[in-house]
Amino acid sequence: MEKIRVAEVITRLDRGGAPDIFRTLSSNLDPAAFDVTLITGPSEHLTKKTKDFVRRFGGRLIKVPSLVRDIDPLRDAKALFSLWHIFREQKFDIVHTHTAKAGALGRLAARLAGISSIVHTPHGHNLYGYFDERATENLIRIERYLSKRTDKIIALTELEKSDYIKHDIAPAEKIEVIYQGLELDRYMCDWKESAELKRGLNILPGENVVGMIGRLETVKGPEYFIDMAAEITKTFPNTKFIIAGDGSLRQELEAKAGKLGIKSKVIFAGWRDDVPEVLSILDILVMPSLNEAVGIAAIEASAEGVSVVATRVGGIPEVVKDNVTGLLVAPADGRALAEAVSTLIQDKAMRDRMGSQGRSWIRGRFDAWEMVNRTSTLYGELFNRKKYGIV
Repeated sequence: MEKIRVAEVITRLDRGGAPDIFRTLSSNLDPAAFDVTLITGPSEHLTKKTKDFVRRFGGRLIKVPSLVRDIDPLRDAKALFSLWHIFREQKFDIVHTHTAKAGALGRLAARLAGISSIVHTPHGHNLYGYFDERATENLIRIERYLSKRTDKIIALTELEKSDYIKHDIAPAEKIEVIYQGLELDRYMCDWKESAELKRGLNILPGENVVGMIGRLETVKGPEYFIDMAAEITKTFPNTKFIIAGDGSLRQELEAKAGKLGIKSKVIFAGWRDDVPEVLSILDILVMPSLNEAVGIAAIEASAEGVSVVATRVGGIPEVVKDNVTGLLVAPADGRALAEAVSTLIQDKAMRDRMGSQGRSWIRGRFDAWEMVNRTSTLYGELFNRKKYGIV
């Protein structure tokens, strides 16, 4: 059986939803059917699991030092040439690019190198909420141009697909919706592990535990988590708040917690390699995002059976079913977050019911094997169509 030669391209493997999908997909594609090569730029903050993943691929991972996330004309030109050279030498059957920057340079280089099938996953709602109006208009023009040189676009949500159609970037038949998949068996932690972690974080028996997991950057809305924590503490003083993540706003957030008099209540845990264990000690996960491609933390929480309070933005409503698996509120509103969290703190039966329903909702929709199988099928269809004329 002829193997399909696939290049998976991404700017970096640092923490985040896009690298998680990249890792899960690349490591689970059937080696009997696919010969996979990874192409990535420099990374700084690798999880233990990603380090193991990189070691496992060994010589099948190619690093392009000039392939970086930020716009840099000189480095971008070098990256474009490097990718073109790799694609021309390796003669892949399929190039699959991930995220905006790798997607722009990778798709252009692949087309110039004569690659027969090009797939792109944007990994986000970049068409609004990230840039000013002029930059967004330029982004849409670039995406329209690149779409004509792309065989299939994989959207992570129905909303993302509708956005691409609405902005005339790509027709519906070119876009495939494949939900982000997690290795869900990781999210069933033993109560002994949870008890030990609580002790390590100085969380006392009987205390409510409310958490946030994600980058401490403006788009994730962490300041509204602090506002929510201050409101909740007034009514429920026996509550601790965990922030698992890091970023440029950390010092500012720590200062804000101190100013609001809740410094002892908020645990800044930094980046964690034990996210399933952290989730297992939460009563409620809060996602205060201003924009969100999918909401991986909400998927993880539901897989662990934890109820969710989140903002009604991006792909979150496709992950969190309002009043079923969690509660959705408007973005940029710490008081609204506090009201929803308060409701769940007071009603344990509701929390438990939403956690259980969330676990059922996630399985079958956001499972790694479903994502890998559907992507594998797409690769096979493209390969057969281009090489043998089989539709």
